[in-house]
Order: sequence, then C-alpha cells, then structure tokens
Amino acid sequence: MANPLEQFRIKPIVELPIGSVDASFTNSSLFMLLAVVLIALFLTLSMRGRALVPGRWQSMAELAYEFVANMVRENVGSEGRRYFPFIFSLFMFILFGNLLGLVPFGFTFTSHIIVTFGLAITVFTGVTLVALVRHGFKFFTYFFPSGAPVAMAPLLVPIEILSYCSRPVTLAIRLFANMMAGHTMLKIFAGFTVGLGAITYGIGGIGPVAVNVALTAFEFLVAVLQAYVFTVLTCLYLHDAIHLH
Repeated sequence: MANPLEQFRIKPIVELPIGSVDASFTNSSLFMLLAVVLIALFLTLSMRGRALVPGRWQSMAELAYEFVANMVRENVGSEGRRYFPFIFSLFMFILFGNLLGLVPFGFTFTSHIIVTFGLAITVFTGVTLVALVRHGFKFFTYFFPSGAPVAMAPLLVPIEILSYCSRPVTLAIRLFANMMAGHTMLKIFAGFTVGLGAITYGIGGIGPVAVNVALTAFEFLVAVLQAYVFTVLTCLYLHDAIHLH
C-alpha cells in the first residue's frame, strides 16, 4: 500500500533559493494560486449578468455572499460590516482550498499547519490591532473580567492572557488536523480497494469502495464545515475586539 501521507508532501515546481531561504514555487503554492484564480473567476463570471432572476451560478455566488454577511451580522454586529471583505475572502479561500483537495490529483494546502497557522496568526494580529486602535490601553481590561474580585487578579490575568494567546494555535490545529485526518483515511481505504480487489478478483474491493464514497461525501461536509468554523471564530474574536466582552 502506498504511504497515505505521501499526498501531503510539498514538492518544488520552480526552485528558487535566495541565500539560505528556499523560496521555491511548490505544489502548495500552485494550488493556493489556483484557489485565488478560481474564486475570482467564480465571483466575476457568476455576477457578470446580474440578472433580476438569478441563474444557477449567480444564485451560488449570492448564497455565499449572504451566508458570510449573515455570519458577520449575527456574530459581530453592524460594526462588523467594514471587515466583511476580509472575512468573506478568508472564508472563500479556506473553502476552495479544502475542496480542491477532494479533486483527483489535487493538493490540500489547508492540511499543512504552516498554512493554517499563517491564516490564524493573520487573524489574531488583525483582531488585536483593531482592539488596540479602538480602545487603546482600555483593551488590557479584557484580561480581567468585570466584577471579579481584585484579589483574584494574579490568577485570572495569566489565565486570560494564555487563553487569548492560544487562539491562533487552536485555530490552526483545528483546520489542519481535520483536513489531514480525513484525507489520510481516504487514502488508506483507497489502498484497501486496490489490495483486496487484486487478490479477490475485484469482489473484495466493493466494501472499501463503498466506504470511500461515504468518506468522500463526509469530507465534502467537513470541508465546508471547517471553513465555516474558522470564519465564525474569526467573527467572534472580532466581536470581542470591538466590544471588549
């Protein structure tokens, strides 16, 4: 059976060493670029006609737009509208990255923690800057819950700071682990299909094929769900930065 982790290997396409830094254009870079191009094409072409009665593609684009807009409205409030372009772009990038990994011969760049951590640290830094710009030094009161006894400050403040600083780590690990685990299971059962089918004249491969079909449908759901979870948590962190509670 082929190594199920081989699918996550980053391979250089155009080698570009810059001193001690390897800035090569890799398969991960290619699929990130492909995700951006596909998103741009999807939104541009689907809204090109802007028909009063939307067609199939326009309906899908409007559905994605309204889905994220409602998410921002419900979890951030009216003040979150100015951050909608970033949140919408984040959702679409993660969603397309997750879905591209389900395409045969595709590559799931969201299965690499360096990618998911890059997204998470960007969210964390942006949210923290929003809080500091809006509230100044009052932002630091966030780490001491209102109404708590002052004597509890030496215990509560470090816990709150640790909880706050762990946000990018938990965001990154949640997305990376779910995508990596799901695709590993798909590869393992695909290997069972070939192996069992070869020694039983195809009969033994029926079961693994059925499991793989079910897993593929499940992975499609996970791909959408993980994009939603990452984005809704971003909205909740943004709500905390704006309202400090």
